[in-house]
Amino acid sequence: MGSVRLRYIREKLWQMKPNHLFLLLLTWILVSSCSPRLTPLDQRLIDKNNWGPAELQRIQFYLSQDIVLRRQAESAQTSIKNGKIRYVNGEKIEEVIFERGTPGVVLFSPKENRLAVSFEQEGKDAFLMFGPNPKFDNRYVLLGKEWDRHSGIVTYNGKEYTTTSGSAFSGLLINLKQSRVVEKNTRVPAGRKLD
Repeated sequence: MGSVRLRYIREKLWQMKPNHLFLLLLTWILVSSCSPRLTPLDQRLIDKNNWGPAELQRIQFYLSQDIVLRRQAESAQTSIKNGKIRYVNGEKIEEVIFERGTPGVVLFSPKENRLAVSFEQEGKDAFLMFGPNPKFDNRYVLLGKEWDRHSGIVTYNGKEYTTTSGSAFSGLLINLKQSRVVEKNTRVPAGRKLD
């Protein structure tokens, strides 16, 4: 079935007028060249560019995959600021979902090779911790208190949440074009006249 569809597309392309085909090709080139190319953040990239905490705070980060945090909601709790309430197996569960591609910024670096990244506008404790994982090419991935085969414990907004073990591979991505820190020192001489 795939070859039939490919043959159909090829026939339609040949039937197009040359200027329509040119416009289609030009549109495809423009769209593909304008889309950001996101690169995983790893320790080698940080070392190569000599990025310290101040430089990392000026870079826009994105999540490489979804992270879903869950915790049992307290029965006395009436409002949830950061997540949604769901009932799972009769239990009230607070859930915070960070979707793939969510933009975030570095708030601070508590120690070397650790980045506290916030994906929300409010809340001084609303951050997730990321660091290099030697098993994953030293890419900066989600850090947690404990990990086992099925889940992990992550602190977010001062509370402990559980997440699936797949979240351990959710990392930080950057747009290398935008992350280049350029310092520009411009002077415009006024000129010099004879005395």
